[in-house]
Amino acid sequence: MDSLFDDPRAVPEIEHVPLAERMRPTTLAEFVGQKHLLGSGKALRLAIEHDRTPSMILWGPPGVGKTTLAQIVAHQTRSEFLSFSAVLSGIKEIRQVMAVAERVHKSGHQTILFIDEIHRFNKAQQDAFLPYVEKGSVTLIGATTENPSFEVIAALLSRVRVFVLAALRDEEITELVKRAASSCHYSVAADAAKAIVDLSNGDARAAYNMLELAAQSVESGNEITREAIHEVVQRKVLRYDKGGEEHFNIISALHKSIRNSDADAALYWLARMLEAGEDPLYVARRLVRFASEDVGLADSLALGLALDAKDSINFLGMPEGGLALAECVIYLAAAPKSNSVYTAYSAAMEAARNSRAEPVPLHLRNAPTRLMKNLHYGEGYQYAHDTDEGVADMACLPDNLRRHRFYRGKDVGEESELVRRLEAFRRQSNK
Repeated sequence: MDSLFDDPRAVPEIEHVPLAERMRPTTLAEFVGQKHLLGSGKALRLAIEHDRTPSMILWGPPGVGKTTLAQIVAHQTRSEFLSFSAVLSGIKEIRQVMAVAERVHKSGHQTILFIDEIHRFNKAQQDAFLPYVEKGSVTLIGATTENPSFEVIAALLSRVRVFVLAALRDEEITELVKRAASSCHYSVAADAAKAIVDLSNGDARAAYNMLELAAQSVESGNEITREAIHEVVQRKVLRYDKGGEEHFNIISALHKSIRNSDADAALYWLARMLEAGEDPLYVARRLVRFASEDVGLADSLALGLALDAKDSINFLGMPEGGLALAECVIYLAAAPKSNSVYTAYSAAMEAARNSRAEPVPLHLRNAPTRLMKNLHYGEGYQYAHDTDEGVADMACLPDNLRRHRFYRGKDVGEESELVRRLEAFRRQSNK
């Protein structure tokens, strides 16, 4: 099997190799970033330098060096190297590759198996690697942009180390841009280099691609300007995956910013989601949930406004509908907060699931037939409207939950009046 790690700089027709591939480092000395893992004396660096690389998962956003780091392991250890794509391979290919690894292992050599996008493998495919990792037939290096806690099976996860790679810092992207410009003899204006750094969002591959596209758009020998960068890019590369880690991180940030009454932060996270292509109806559904869960009865208008925002999306579409979401976000952030509805319903669900399911009290049952009346259905029922207070002295919970309190309202916003009224009703009904 051909290795992924033939040096692209040795290819004769180098102009056909993307800049990101041409600039890929082959040694730790050339590698930029991830000092928390690869700095002097760090465990992963020492393991690579001493050829004691463990099976591992490299987890991080795109363009931070996961594949490059695997390549460096191949160059700096004495192991055979096999590469594997989770996108293109199935069980049959896994078995073929593992057969090769077994032969190498029996000959006294170690095999490093690199799996790109390991999160794309299903459970059965990941299971297929387990016996070989357990026996030490292969050293597995998986690369993923998704949280391995959710995407890698527990049995495999327990047999590897997870190393978290971070988005590259601005100064690290700047260093890579300067290195590429020097290597390719590009003339890059200072503000153009800064634009690449700002727009790449910590993604080295994105930075290289911007630089290469801009270089192709200007006359040979001319300086690459900030305008040229913006012309080929047009908008910032926003890291976002609707079904992945960043999706859940950002919606969590939105929800918690609104809960903390920080309208500015909430608007920012809303914009991040919508600009990255999130379904606005998904955001609207979360705002409806928030209105019930975190504002609740403290502001009775909140739920209606959230539903109006949802209807505005259907009526207006995007981008105009985004303003309705922004209005809702600001309102919810400013609204008084109460989670009493959420806690009350949670307590009621807990009781319904775990307490004895006693029959409905007879006085609360309807009696539409003679038989049911003879069985005392409805006997003792008191019609609330017939009382002066509008509340009958009548228990409405089963005996095992008599006088149980699920709803404990808060003295905040409109809920204060609801709490006062319900307390008065409880006293009148002697419950």
